[in-house]
Amino acid sequence: MKKLCVITGTRAEYGLLSGVMQLIRDSKTAELQLIVTNMHLSKEHGNTYQEIENDGFIIHKKVYMNASSDSPHAIVHSMGQALSGFADAFTDLQPDIIIVLGDRYEMLAAVSAALLFSIPIAHIHGGEITEGAIDDSIRHAITKMSNLHFTATELYRKRVIQLGEHPDTVFYVGSLGVENSKKTTLLSKQELEKMLSFELTPQTIVVTYHPVTREPLSAHQQIQALLDALEKLKTVRIIFTFPNSDAEHSSIRDAIILFAKKHAHRSLVVQSLGMIRYLSTLQYIGAVVGNSSSGIIEAPSFGIPTVNIGSRQKGRIGATSIMHCDTNTESIYTAIQNALSPEYKSLAKQTVNPYDKENTAQAIFSTITTAMQNLHNSKSFYTI
Repeated sequence: MKKLCVITGTRAEYGLLSGVMQLIRDSKTAELQLIVTNMHLSKEHGNTYQEIENDGFIIHKKVYMNASSDSPHAIVHSMGQALSGFADAFTDLQPDIIIVLGDRYEMLAAVSAALLFSIPIAHIHGGEITEGAIDDSIRHAITKMSNLHFTATELYRKRVIQLGEHPDTVFYVGSLGVENSKKTTLLSKQELEKMLSFELTPQTIVVTYHPVTREPLSAHQQIQALLDALEKLKTVRIIFTFPNSDAEHSSIRDAIILFAKKHAHRSLVVQSLGMIRYLSTLQYIGAVVGNSSSGIIEAPSFGIPTVNIGSRQKGRIGATSIMHCDTNTESIYTAIQNALSPEYKSLAKQTVNPYDKENTAQAIFSTITTAMQNLHNSKSFYTI
């Protein structure tokens, strides 16, 4: 029985991977191994490994990344700690393949260790472009170290091939997040409002803003422009979720907490909504605002507008429901006003999500288990 090792470092990523994990766990031909790391093991981010355990999954290894601060120096040190932790985990678990998603620095550490252990790597969500973040470079680096590739669109499949990966190893399967939005049993408005202790209206927005690691502005300047715009939108209700653990994230976190205290009558801060609460919330709000990939990939499936701020997601394919704006206060203010207008909401309801494809999780699982029969760790550069 082949040992398929899934690695996850964030709550959002776990939500995406959970369907694939269930298929592996329930299979009679494969064994699920699970390694959790980074934000899952952080008190600041809610110790979300506990939610994974509550969902019935066994965590086989925990790889700690105890960054002393959110500076680049501290994060690089934490990656060194992760490399050591993954070396120990792979030695103990002896996986036949690892499965990773996306473009975060903890996954760069994981695949770097796997490469030196000659463990094959399956990578989900390669071929995408996000010019405003170092994630862009990390994503392509993971692609070059991986053996199997699962992309969210056909264009992304072609881009992975353009990077020198053989077409026979690159599969267009769609987005796990979009599949989750269609298959997950979501909460009613009453259930959700009770959970959050917060009223959801057509003038409610969800705001997720991450550090933009390739912008000249500091994280504090970036978030302040957004908060100044929200200050002017007196009738808008706001649910803030915490930023990721990238450099300078604490400036964003502290600023939104301060804003929410000042505007407690119309603001709520949560560390993370998690998959079910997040997708449920999208049913009952007016728009998604910020610079998170969820506004690009999942939100259009709910027929609501997205206000995408700045360059962090620049290069990603987007639906017609997405409104792009600059990072200055006036641009953000105008974009949110327009997004919440009846005209734009009507347009958003008609949008087609370019990341939608049937049976994404099953396609990933089936392809990996089939490929494992003849998978070799060595590969040649494919010339177009």
